[in-house]
Amino acid sequence: MITEQQFLAFGLAALILIAIPGPSVVFVIGRALAYGRGVALATVAGNSFGLLCIVVLVAFGLGAIVQESIVVFMILKFAGAAYLVWLGSQAIRHRKAFSVADVDSATPAMAWPKVVRQGFIVGVSNPKAFIIIGAVLPQFIDRDRGHISMQMLLLGLIAVAIGVLSDSLWAIIASQLRTWFNASPKRGEAMGTVGGVSMIGLGVGLAVTGNRG
Repeated sequence: MITEQQFLAFGLAALILIAIPGPSVVFVIGRALAYGRGVALATVAGNSFGLLCIVVLVAFGLGAIVQESIVVFMILKFAGAAYLVWLGSQAIRHRKAFSVADVDSATPAMAWPKVVRQGFIVGVSNPKAFIIIGAVLPQFIDRDRGHISMQMLLLGLIAVAIGVLSDSLWAIIASQLRTWFNASPKRGEAMGTVGGVSMIGLGVGLAVTGNRG
């Protein structure tokens, strides 16, 4: 249903967007530093389910529109690129918000159902997730192959899988390096800067490249 080129191209774009520091990553890291690996991984589970819901809704809602309208396709292309640049600039501007140095490592344990529910809320309301699925993903659709909604669903599932692996890795690393992260607020700020520059670069790249329409 999707080609190897689609798989690799979108997979790389999704990896860049998902792995760089953003709301979900910082939330997972904060949970890892405060409560440890178990709670952080439960947060990842809830967050990933939120992303999955976005994938299904967008694939079967937006997919039909993209299939019929090249105008909508191009609007999504440039709107998504512009928003990525804006998100990147905001991440750099507010990079101090990425600091996790004030997390209290002695915070009491949390109930896992509550953790998963909170993770889901962060995931389903994450603007970066909507950009990945609603604006970036359609640019990797081959309109000539048809079955647009199914293409979007399959590519979206790739993003979900990458999100699970990436966020889980962040959770494990942060839980193992709690002392190192808490030692300097500058390390959190650096995360915000790197993430912002990466999003700006990806946004510019998507705007100037061709499309599959």
